[in-house]
Amino acid sequence: MHPRVEPFQEQQGFVTFAQNTEHVDYLKLAYVQAMSIKLVIPTAKYAVIVDEATLARVEDKHRQVFDYVILLEYDSAKDDTWKLSNEPQVFWLSPFKETIKLEADIVFTRSIEHWWTMFRLRNVVLSLGCRDFKGELSEVRRYRKLFDDNHLPDTYNGLMYFRYSREAANFFDTAESIYKSWDYIRDEILINCREELPTTDVVYAMAASHLGVENCTLPEIDFVNFTHMKNAINTWPETTPWPELVLSELDLPMIRVNNVNQYHPFHYQDKNWVTDEVVERFEHEFRR
Repeated sequence: MHPRVEPFQEQQGFVTFAQNTEHVDYLKLAYVQAMSIKLVIPTAKYAVIVDEATLARVEDKHRQVFDYVILLEYDSAKDDTWKLSNEPQVFWLSPFKETIKLEADIVFTRSIEHWWTMFRLRNVVLSLGCRDFKGELSEVRRYRKLFDDNHLPDTYNGLMYFRYSREAANFFDTAESIYKSWDYIRDEILINCREELPTTDVVYAMAASHLGVENCTLPEIDFVNFTHMKNAINTWPETTPWPELVLSELDLPMIRVNNVNQYHPFHYQDKNWVTDEVVERFEHEFRR
């Protein structure tokens, strides 16, 4: 793990990575995410980590929403189409002493400011489980066979917390080692692993298992998670993208799916949900 060389700029804030690919404009997703957070927490601070190519696309409108734009100087996923192996670098790139790290395709419909108090019970907190669009904790295991086969905790990296500490350093050091040793871990350690490349969910679950799940989760606080819009979690057929199966409405900051208000952080997952119209709606509301 690289040493930290920059001083902290703030006590706490939100961070995501935005490395554009051929098919996904992650900068656009981060822009919408930042606006969604500031609509419900006007004092929130937000940082986005970008590579050089994505940095070149940052415009004034983005900088009006992003408090920090941080260049990823060492891109360990430069040749990958799915740039997950950079994730552990968030530990030393975050400008905050306390960080809520998000995947870029999550938006917020109400404040989670009170979550900070509970997060401080640990130096690292991973989300446990996820919810369907009706707000119910999901029992669907369609996407979790590798976890079940290997007795990994049901953690999700889409929303996580860490505080700059020795424990967090050990967590991200462990995660980085798993990424680097993935071929051996995939072929020799994990049972029934068919993932050619590691997902961050799996890597962080393994890191949590290694360091003690009790040190990286808050199982007694069951609402620290998010709504996951993957089809099977919501008992929808997987042959059609979910935005084509159900009605989603914006009454910002609230989002409704089939007339159900989405109170938890909303992991829309299908990047095509963020259309130009959706971006314009967020911009209009943010500038009011």
